[in-house]
Amino acid sequence: MEILYDYAWLIPVLPLFGAMLVGIGLLSFNDATNKLRQVNAIVILTLMGAAATLSFALLWSQTQGHETYLRTFEWAAAGDFHLYMGYTVDHLTTLMLAVVTSVALLVMIYTDGYMSHDKGYVRFYAYLSLFSASMLGLVLSPNLVQVYVFWELVGMCSYLLIGFWYDRKGAADACQKAFVTNRVGDFGLLLGMLGLYWATGTFEFDLMGERLESLISSGALSAGLATIFAILVFMGPMAKSAQFPLHVWLPDAMEGPTPISALIHAATMVAAGVFLVARMFPVFEQLPQVMNFIAWVGAITAFLGATIALTQNDIKKGLAYSTMSQLGYMVLAMGVGAYTAGLFHLMTHAYFKAMLFLGSGSVIHGMEEVVGHDAVLAQDMRLMGNLRKYMPATSLTFLVGTLAISGIPPFAGFWSKDEILGATFQANPVLWLIGYATAGMTAFYMFRMYFMTFEGDFRGTDTAIKGQLKAEAAGIFAFGPGAMQKQELVATADDGHDEHGDHHHASEPHESPITMTLPLMLLAIPAALIGLIGTPFANKFEAFIFPPNEVIEAAHEVDLMEFLINGGSSVGIGLIGITLASLMYRTKKIDPAAIAKRFEPLYWLSRNKWYLDDINNLLFVQGSRRLARQVLEVDSKVVDGVVNLTGFVTLVTGEGLKYFENGRAQFYALIVFGAVLGLVVVFGVT
Repeated sequence: MEILYDYAWLIPVLPLFGAMLVGIGLLSFNDATNKLRQVNAIVILTLMGAAATLSFALLWSQTQGHETYLRTFEWAAAGDFHLYMGYTVDHLTTLMLAVVTSVALLVMIYTDGYMSHDKGYVRFYAYLSLFSASMLGLVLSPNLVQVYVFWELVGMCSYLLIGFWYDRKGAADACQKAFVTNRVGDFGLLLGMLGLYWATGTFEFDLMGERLESLISSGALSAGLATIFAILVFMGPMAKSAQFPLHVWLPDAMEGPTPISALIHAATMVAAGVFLVARMFPVFEQLPQVMNFIAWVGAITAFLGATIALTQNDIKKGLAYSTMSQLGYMVLAMGVGAYTAGLFHLMTHAYFKAMLFLGSGSVIHGMEEVVGHDAVLAQDMRLMGNLRKYMPATSLTFLVGTLAISGIPPFAGFWSKDEILGATFQANPVLWLIGYATAGMTAFYMFRMYFMTFEGDFRGTDTAIKGQLKAEAAGIFAFGPGAMQKQELVATADDGHDEHGDHHHASEPHESPITMTLPLMLLAIPAALIGLIGTPFANKFEAFIFPPNEVIEAAHEVDLMEFLINGGSSVGIGLIGITLASLMYRTKKIDPAAIAKRFEPLYWLSRNKWYLDDINNLLFVQGSRRLARQVLEVDSKVVDGVVNLTGFVTLVTGEGLKYFENGRAQFYALIVFGAVLGLVVVFGVT
């Protein structure tokens, strides 16, 4: 068994080797490598499969009681400073390894069908493998410095993948937005980790927490300064896990191909932020103000994401705001001290959200046959409907994911979300109320998405709708949930991109190939059942994952009445949301446009994403441009003026002095005589 731990370092190295192998092939033998599409895919899949096998073997070993394994070596030293690198294998590590490798492997299988006609097929596989290796390296890291190294690699890979179609303006803008936003959070993380090292003298997570507690209790370090350091560290997860106000990059990340959307939103980049909060828990739990700050940021993010998702018409952007909301739940759980509940929701969400995103990709794949090569129209739910008839496997798995995220038992999302709400109610009823309202909105917008996509009549060939879109393109805008905004229409006209390179048109959509539907069906199993390992009656997940430096207590008897009240209330609000969605978008007994008209300011607040992008554009984009123009004025008129004046004076004086430099000794002697005579006269007069 020990040999598994000796070779655990292979888990990130195997996909890294695959990315390197394919990358060298693309750089050195581009044409030949691109022709061997399937061979490259098989190499990447085989290496990821080996990493997944080793990850699940380690998970099984940890469940059997194997102690935490740590292997490090000295990487750098200077005087008393020693920095160690290596890897650690504990309960949290093995859980994350299993989640990341399983989701990544299924996404890679799905990619073969989704990107089959794309010219960048091989390059995409290389990026996927590098992205997975970066996340796996982050998970295995034993200290904060090594986490930061892989943290930045994850950010770099997200930049490459979001901007994969770099010739598309929307994708180029989105990857830059993600990069800049994450730099803000990462700068805070860097300052915070350096501050904590200055205070504690270590980058080790547990040791950092122990020393911080000792320093604060002895008065050697003020709690206020420690709080500032901890909040700066939390800025990193705020950006990576798309927490308010650094969430703005996440919806735009939908410009990348759908497989990477699934990987980013399920098991890699956004999960990295929650994972770091879990790793830093020994530090954060010492500081009540930091925990309170984390909880409120999570609650605001959950509520904000849900309210925006209510009016989204792009199926991928709806899921993106859903991810933002669910990440808010996880951060909320961490903030109220529900460490286990937050990680439980991280695991369940990874599986059902990966399935939902891959399901949306399957829908887009089928719709492109009907609407042509315009990817924006293929993602618009207003042109879908009745896809259950044409895509039964996709619709069934999408329904499973919708039930799971809506918190309907016995699906996975119910158990993890209910545990978060129960812990939040005990900590702060106001935060619970925000989470409770968010749960109702989640059920509403997810079933709105399901009904608009898979129920009703198919609208993809409806000439009346297309005529309306043409009228809107000409400037005649309708109002309400069916209306298309001007910027959407511009995107439709300018940013259309054929994801699959297929320009054939069909009158009906079709089911996706087996390489795309098989991962959906496999993901449906954990989406439906994995929550059962964390039921309050026999919470095996809590017995396995518990806060660091704490001993898990013996399982106590569940208060059935308390469980029924808490669980029943969360199911009840979910059923209310489902019922409203059904009345509006399935049976059509309630007109959504009339409600939007009745609450017009709230409708546009949601539709325009709380105007946060506009505010950011005004304050930071336009503001930085104004500042740059002012700096340019100072540079051109003051700095350049001084430099130009210096040059002018030098030129004039040089021109004048050249007449005195004629090379005649007699002339030089005359100048010296004149100077001496002048000095004599001056000093003689005085």
